[in-house]
Amino acid sequence: MPVARSSKAQSSKQPRACKAPAVTQNVPPEKEEGCQAKRSPSSPQGGPKKRSAFGDITNAHKNQTVTGKKEGVKASTHKTARIPPAPTVAKNNEINLKKSLRKTPPADVPVEPEKNSVPEEPVQQVPVVEDIDKEQLGDPYANAVYAKEIFEYMREREEKFLLPDYMEKQPDISRDMRAILVDWMVEVQENFELNHETLYLAVKLVDHYLVEVVSMRDKLQLIGSTAVLIASKFEERCPPCVDDFLYICDDAYKREELIAMETSILRTLNFDINIPISYRFLRRFAKCARASMETLTLARFLCEMTLQEYDYARERPSKLAASSLLLALTMKNLGGWTPTLEYYSGYCAQDLHPLVKRLNFLLTYQPCDKLKAVRTKYSHRVFFEVAKTTPMDMMKLEEKLKS
Repeated sequence: MPVARSSKAQSSKQPRACKAPAVTQNVPPEKEEGCQAKRSPSSPQGGPKKRSAFGDITNAHKNQTVTGKKEGVKASTHKTARIPPAPTVAKNNEINLKKSLRKTPPADVPVEPEKNSVPEEPVQQVPVVEDIDKEQLGDPYANAVYAKEIFEYMREREEKFLLPDYMEKQPDISRDMRAILVDWMVEVQENFELNHETLYLAVKLVDHYLVEVVSMRDKLQLIGSTAVLIASKFEERCPPCVDDFLYICDDAYKREELIAMETSILRTLNFDINIPISYRFLRRFAKCARASMETLTLARFLCEMTLQEYDYARERPSKLAASSLLLALTMKNLGGWTPTLEYYSGYCAQDLHPLVKRLNFLLTYQPCDKLKAVRTKYSHRVFFEVAKTTPMDMMKLEEKLKS
């Protein structure tokens, strides 16, 4: 029976084309039978492979030399069938390498920057400017949407209300008389508990009226009291009445005189009394600096001291307010002029240094010891006793302004 099977396999099945011809030609018929029995399991005739393996086990009584040769042939056939050709291995290695590169992220390899022939210009850092009005956008009474435009408009109006040196054409009025009048007006503002804006505007009304009208010294107090009355109607919710101003003047003037002076001032100024004052700019700049109430009060004290001095009457209100705040910040060691302050004020620190030195000199050497209304006012605990603050040494102030 085994002989018939082998003969059938030899007659019906042809040797594979993939088999090496050197191996198949030198093998005897018994060895060729064994080679044909080891067929690929993928062929449709896979049965002989099973039977040949079964035959190897059952026919163990056959010659040892024949089986040994068959095993040698089997080993050689397995080796030749399993070893892939060299080009296929290289190709598989290349595919596997590509897959591994896709899965693993590329390592950070330092790349040398390309050298440009044209040198790059240094990038200038833009200073950060804080939007100081965004916190009050929801408050309809703050008018935060229009705040910046309002103060820009007031800066433009400063050009219209710059004061000339009017004391030259006032024969009966001197600078000291004006200082005494302003000192009295400070007491009126404090007694009536008026806003500071009212005081600053009243002083501006007096100055601009005296620019146009030559007045006598006996009418100077009437001009001052009437100016406070007009400013109160412009700034206060509940302004004092006419009788109150007649009382504080110790009934030196009649009611008709006060009303006539009010008419004269308004007509002389063409009813344009919305004059820029330094106190409004000071509050705006203090908001930019995030200054505390004590620092703001110190700046208010410095700014209010200038009301009595005729030499400061011709300064721009915005510049005077900025210089007062800068001196207060320097005295409190709270830093210098920030980009936010420079943006909203329109002044850089170098523009303010001369006026800051003058203010510190005024604080150190008060010209007249009799005029103490401002110092007494700001020596109270309500105003943090800022009038008792020690002035800075001029040399130390110079060093801080330069740093």
